[in-house]
Amino acid sequence: MSPTPKKILIITYYWPPSGGSGVQRWMYFAKHLKQLGWEPVVITVDESQASYPTLDPSLLKEVVGIRVIKTQTREPLRWYSRLVSGNNRGGIPQGEVKTKSLFEKIAAYIRGNCFIPDARKGWVSYAVNAAQKVLKEEKISHVVTTGPPHSTHLAGLQLKAQFDLKWWVDFRDPWTEVFYNKDLYRSPKAIKKDLTFETKVLQAADGVLTTVAGKLHEQLKAKAPKQQFHALPNGYDAQLMQDSKGTKPKELFHLVYTGLLTQNQAYDSVLGALNNLADQQTVRFSLAGTIAPEIIANIQTALPKVEVVFLGYLSHKEAIGLMKSAHLLLNFIFEGAQTQMISGKLLEYMATGVPLLSIGDPDSEAGKFINQGSETKMMVADNHKGILEFIQRVANQKETLQNEFPNLAQWSREGLTKRLVKDVLLKN
Repeated sequence: MSPTPKKILIITYYWPPSGGSGVQRWMYFAKHLKQLGWEPVVITVDESQASYPTLDPSLLKEVVGIRVIKTQTREPLRWYSRLVSGNNRGGIPQGEVKTKSLFEKIAAYIRGNCFIPDARKGWVSYAVNAAQKVLKEEKISHVVTTGPPHSTHLAGLQLKAQFDLKWWVDFRDPWTEVFYNKDLYRSPKAIKKDLTFETKVLQAADGVLTTVAGKLHEQLKAKAPKQQFHALPNGYDAQLMQDSKGTKPKELFHLVYTGLLTQNQAYDSVLGALNNLADQQTVRFSLAGTIAPEIIANIQTALPKVEVVFLGYLSHKEAIGLMKSAHLLLNFIFEGAQTQMISGKLLEYMATGVPLLSIGDPDSEAGKFINQGSETKMMVADNHKGILEFIQRVANQKETLQNEFPNLAQWSREGLTKRLVKDVLLKN
């Protein structure tokens, strides 16, 4: 007889067909946990009611055979989105808080003071009800809650009080210290309430997972000194990386940016260098992801000599193919988030073998990680000379340069799941 698989309950707001980077962490963990003999049970929200900024149905093939329980939700974020943008998804905040107009300031205030911990908190009761039913009927001792939205952890807090569980909290991004909170006009009362929620969660959990250690762990330990913290970064899909094809154009120099791009990232730091380079050779700058029309228009205006191509939101596989077609990949760290996260996109960038230029703090955790590559640089935005020299060097050697990253295989999604089992699940 084959051994009975160990069950793990994963409570996550984001799940396919949700798109974007947030969904991929536990989508891949669940996929590879199943391959390693575990039985993941996922509680998530019905996508017809969810406040998902983007959809990527292609991700559904990654979770075939995984048991998923979908619940209803009742949350104000879709109404907030309709108020600020006219549709249910266009105004869902991602990576920045807009505060230029009076209306945007009012919207930011509402978001920061009325939606605590966040505007998806209406899902908590539905998630708890679904989890209670499963935990009463089945033998499950391991539970993970992942955020954002960090209101998801409040479901774990309730369940921990009711059942004999090993509960791990996963912070894909920081909670009260997240960089955009400073722009939400939060009152002292709102700040205190949010901090109280976070502290209760941190102290009650059996362990806390983050994507990065360093300063973030120091901040969290101050709230829960007896807690154990474990950094488990995001990774890359080795099979998808192998299967995805991308042809580098020989007749021009091709730069690529994928993902979320906002005014809170110093993307304009490279534009002068690209114009300078375009005096010497043909340059194409391709962008794909969630990018506001005004940012694309700004880039096009600033780069009259460059062929700027905006491809919109691409499926995960298409995005990998685009990365592989580049001679140089670009990345821009969110201002204020230098110490807070290492995105899964950076791991994918590394896995392509394409040279990489990232704008941010070289001494941050992300900076130290990036600078391990043989053809990668993290530079501050005002290092115009260094940025130009690096781009020019890559352009001049575009046919031969290959980025090598040490021990890349350990950062695969499968490798990281093995670390999750060994270092976390089997130790608790």
